[in-house]
Amino acid sequence: MSEELNPVMDYDEHNKTYNMFVNLTKWGTIAMVLLLIVMAATLL
Repeated sequence: MSEELNPVMDYDEHNKTYNMFVNLTKWGTIAMVLLLIVMAATLL
């Protein structure tokens, strides 16, 4: 099966995908923290 894999890796595409994953994780975490703050503020 390893013979079927392309030996050349597209590093530019890999870096773009990694950066997108990091940004989505960062902004998703920020959104969840803000949501929790708003929820706590409305309950107090």
